[in-house]
Amino acid sequence: MSRIVTISEAAHIALHGMILVSQSDGLINVIKISEKTDSSKHHVAKIFQRLVKEGMVTSQRGPNGGFKLNKKPEDITFLDIYEVIEGEITTQECPLEKPICPFKRCIMNGITQRLTKEFKQYLSEQTLAEYKDY
Repeated sequence: MSRIVTISEAAHIALHGMILVSQSDGLINVIKISEKTDSSKHHVAKIFQRLVKEGMVTSQRGPNGGFKLNKKPEDITFLDIYEVIEGEITTQECPLEKPICPFKRCIMNGITQRLTKEFKQYLSEQTLAEYKDY
């Protein structure tokens, strides 16, 4: 099945996992995040290592360890999280990044650029604080 807009499993885990961290009163560990997101604990651990490295969360090792936010939930946007995992979202004129178009105008009429801008705008407007009660 073909899909126009997709989100990677890593981005899914990062976004949902960060919401879980923001909802937690204390620390939340890899096992709980993997259970709630229905993901491999190894994949969750790898993703959260990246989030720790980028300063989004701190981690504590041990049987009572886990993750907690480094910033207030209202100061962390979905865009921040997404770009840690996937890299910066960029918009191009041409969906195939061609410098010269063989036609007088793009046959896609800028739809991919508009979708990318709208997606980026949406992510930048969503903060973890808005999902405190999910």
